[in-house]
Amino acid sequence: MRLLFLGDVMGRAGRRAISENLPRLRADWSLDFVVVNGENATAGMGLSGAHAKAILEAGADCITLGDHAFDQRDMLKAIEQEPRILRPLNIARTAPGKGFRLFDAPGGKRVLVIQALGQVFMKKPYSDPYSAVDQVLKAHPLGKLASVILVDFHAEATSEKMAMGHWCDGRASLVTGTHTHVPTADVMVLPRGTAYHTDAGMCGDYDSVIGMEKTEPLRRFITGMNKDRFTPANGEATLCGTFVETDDATGLAKRVVAIRQNGRLAAAAP
Repeated sequence: MRLLFLGDVMGRAGRRAISENLPRLRADWSLDFVVVNGENATAGMGLSGAHAKAILEAGADCITLGDHAFDQRDMLKAIEQEPRILRPLNIARTAPGKGFRLFDAPGGKRVLVIQALGQVFMKKPYSDPYSAVDQVLKAHPLGKLASVILVDFHAEATSEKMAMGHWCDGRASLVTGTHTHVPTADVMVLPRGTAYHTDAGMCGDYDSVIGMEKTEPLRRFITGMNKDRFTPANGEATLCGTFVETDDATGLAKRVVAIRQNGRLAAAAP
């Protein structure tokens, strides 16, 4: 199978990049399944139901969230009505929605998507992501119940993301990190066949400070004082993510490529 994961969609620029480019990428790259992390798509803080609908209509098969999952209050209801939106697995048990789901894909394949939050340097003490992911993987063995398994690990620390990659090695098709908005250069296939990428990067304007207009972040770093709210940068966005091609028999990765389309970080197609 040919899978595309796109990193954190940041504000209007990121949404525009998705709507203008994803339909073409699906066709040009013969994609079987697309996952988009949309947790910053609405004003840089969370995802509204309307913006989730637009991302799905552009060609996403699944949207994952993150630590800003419910910053937009209507997502509390929208996630219950739209099964293609996933919130983190290891937040409160009473949270609406689900942290994993099996999706139907072309050719009778089934794609399992899991999302979890890291614990290191995060603002809230989320529950153990390793045991949570392990429980789902054990219940959905790769190559049997699930044709392909994709894990979105929304975390701050690169060490924690790498540990999750090795924890899932041989049991998932792809483990990719989100949250920091900066794409890393370490795409690889791990020893047991799982594709890994520490951070997929963001889909947003990179003439910014991790997607925000530069003036206010610079003021806070330089002076230590706040003046205005953070505002998403709205210039040309780069689509950043991870492409993986899997073996149909095992579900393991045959190759993995970092994606950087358009904008300031543009690179070659897979």
